[in-house]
Amino acid sequence: LYLFEGYLTLKYQLSDEQLSNQLSKEQLYEKKTGNKWDRRSKLQIYKDLTKKNDNIAIRYHPSYLVNKSYDNLFLPLSGLSNSETILCNANGYYAIYQSDRHGFNNPDDEWDKKEIEYLLIGDSFTQGYCVNRPHDIGSVLRNLSKKSVLNLGIGGNGPLIEYATLREYLNTNVKKVLWIYFEGNDLMDLENEKTNNILINYLKDLNFTQNLKFKQSDIDSLLSNLIKEKVKVAEKQKYPHEGFEDREREREINTFEFELIKFVKIYNTRASILPAPAFPLPSEFKKILQLTKELTDNNNSKLYFVYLPDYNRYKKIYDNTNYTSVKNIVNELKIPFIDIHKEVFENEQNPLKLFSFEQPGHYDIGGYKKVTETIYKFSKD
Repeated sequence: LYLFEGYLTLKYQLSDEQLSNQLSKEQLYEKKTGNKWDRRSKLQIYKDLTKKNDNIAIRYHPSYLVNKSYDNLFLPLSGLSNSETILCNANGYYAIYQSDRHGFNNPDDEWDKKEIEYLLIGDSFTQGYCVNRPHDIGSVLRNLSKKSVLNLGIGGNGPLIEYATLREYLNTNVKKVLWIYFEGNDLMDLENEKTNNILINYLKDLNFTQNLKFKQSDIDSLLSNLIKEKVKVAEKQKYPHEGFEDREREREINTFEFELIKFVKIYNTRASILPAPAFPLPSEFKKILQLTKELTDNNNSKLYFVYLPDYNRYKKIYDNTNYTSVKNIVNELKIPFIDIHKEVFENEQNPLKLFSFEQPGHYDIGGYKKVTETIYKFSKD
């Protein structure tokens, strides 16, 4: 068994499945576009942009503060407002957007529209990782419908943060709410969110609110200080490209230990013959969706559940236990279920082509476009 595990370990180390294969991605990008891959670190591009503009922000995830002491005061559910916000570089360039008055990825005047056709809630796929406007889901939907769209998605969000965000920012002029669920990590995110007392209050008390719409100056002050702290930490690190995300830095430090444990547990051997175990469905998930349905019904808004598939579904043996459980809950609550796996990816000869450079991560421009066209098809009047 250990001989076979050694063979698989070596095989995966030499394959693009276990390595990011940045050189290959760079070559593909440069050959296709004629442009050079932007090799700057996030710290470098932040410093470069701040030389020309003071209103520069690094992406903020509410999940960063779920387990921090800041949650004794309040928990921001948006980003820094009216700022050029640096997202990520998965396609050769850094995706950057101008945030709106509440720190989300929208043209600011969307908040002034008399009627909002679509309000989007979700994680990084909804926010628009790692593409610029007009290629994110919100922008494509805005162009297809020729109507107003508000995007409240933030990377790292799970179901409880998303429900809390709706409670704080849902207006009475919203016609349709799209709950965009990602099977890759939403349930794991929920387990973490359950540990935060502020978030739990949204489940316990239907009248609870942080009044975040009226605290944007406080939010901006807190996030500005957090960015400055992250910059200082990144400048002192041996690998500054890891700056602004402690979890990424921690993964690099513990890589050897992690790989050794995987070898001892014959991880690759087991993964090659068995599907990865499904993450347990938290009991709070159904309650959150039920409360969301009640919230949107009381707001006279139509709720849709959009199911986004993960890269691993098309690369490895896939356990669809949670897929079936989530779908059953959504159907039981009589929420329209838009199955992106069935309607988009299953119809592709090579589904991985809808992911950036066919690598684990987010969809590419073409992937986002096909996903959004399907959402529009099943949700338009």
